Amino acid sequence: MPVTAFRSPAVLRSAFVVLTLALTSACSSTPPTQCERSAYTPHDPAESVNRGIFAFNRTLDDYAIAPVARGYRHLPGAVQGGVHNFVANFGEPKVFINDVLQGNARRSANTLGRFLINTTVGVVGLIDVSGRLGIERHSADFGQTFGVWNLAEGPIVELPLFGTANLRDATGRVLSFAVDPFGGNSDTVDTLKTVNTVGGIVDGRAEKLPLTDELRTRPDYYAAVRDVVALQRLNFVAEGKLGRELQAPWECGEGRADEPQ
Repeated sequence: MPVTAFRSPAVLRSAFVVLTLALTSACSSTPPTQCERSAYTPHDPAESVNRGIFAFNRTLDDYAIAPVARGYRHLPGAVQGGVHNFVANFGEPKVFINDVLQGNARRSANTLGRFLINTTVGVVGLIDVSGRLGIERHSADFGQTFGVWNLAEGPIVELPLFGTANLRDATGRVLSFAVDPFGGNSDTVDTLKTVNTVGGIVDGRAEKLPLTDELRTRPDYYAAVRDVVALQRLNFVAEGKLGRELQAPWECGEGRADEPQ
């Protein structure tokens, strides 16, 4: 099936409905607190299938994506910084949408201000002017929003090309494809989207190289990646509920770190 078929509204809506129904019907157990997460074990009932998809993803990564990312890391820092800033700025509208959906007025204003400043003064985001002004960047996505809404994370799902996720995050990714804050189909917008997609894949993979290189030394690479991603996403949801980044890996002295304060 052509890739463009997956971007048609009908297909995306159907996939989103199916995934949402599965997600909301999953076990809605209370997420572990920060103090308990060192012993957290992801729910992976389809492990054998996931391992097969993981092997495919690893082959693609080993022979195509990772080598390009390693070459990218040898480019001048200014070039890498420009690509990283552009990709991050292009994604700010979706971050803003999720900030609003999470009911975080401060973060929403922060994201909107960053986007306006960097898109204009920062030359379509190539320069992080907002960061230099002390307006720090943060991330947010639909998977995090669903977590803030206390939807169950569901089982582990290994996605072809997209890697490891839980069902909640996989649903968020489908929705993210369907949401287009820029709209329109002008040549300029389409070109920017293409640059953002390619740049995002390469820059994102390059950023993860130190971690994945370390995880490859573990006895079970699949389990190592799965467990690290699961913990990262738990912390990411906790940040959404707190409305700020965690100040330490385990914030155990302030009650439930995965509840708003």
